[in-house]
Amino acid sequence: MKNFVRSNQLLSLCGLNCGLCPMKLGNHCGGCGKGNQSCRIAKCSMEQHVEYCFQCDKYPCDKYNEINHYDSFITHENQLNNLCRAKSIGVERYNKEQVEKVKMLQLLLNRFNNGKKKNFYCIAVNLLDLNDLNEIFQLISLNKEFDDLCVDEQCEYVYHMFKNKEIEKNIKFKLRRKPKS
Repeated sequence: MKNFVRSNQLLSLCGLNCGLCPMKLGNHCGGCGKGNQSCRIAKCSMEQHVEYCFQCDKYPCDKYNEINHYDSFITHENQLNNLCRAKSIGVERYNKEQVEKVKMLQLLLNRFNNGKKKNFYCIAVNLLDLNDLNEIFQLISLNKEFDDLCVDEQCEYVYHMFKNKEIEKNIKFKLRRKPKS
């Protein structure tokens, strides 16, 4: 769609955290309004002259029915919650949180990925709040034996820290695919 441009590449207008998407991280997508295929929500935002759907008088509209049920390359699970949080604390503060999450994700991918955990960490960082993420990183830093572990053992240790948080929070760090009809 022509003329659909967005400056905020951390939070899409529909509530996805584009800065934490594996497609964006891999330079396969420019993000919402910057190189990706625009969607019906983007078209609607241009018609309604809003930057975020929560700014529209009609929000949440029928376009949001079941929007959180399935995922694409990025988890959609918290889409509505993300918009609600951005609305309540302000987009600028929300973006600051996302910048912190992006830094944490980059650290996880650079140091503890072992080539197999990119999607797992992208989803985990998306679904956990900053307090949970900070708690995990704090526990890692308090482990006096962590630096003595080999790289593979460090990767496994960090992965299991996230798996424990996944169990504690009763969430799944796995994309939810739409069933084939």
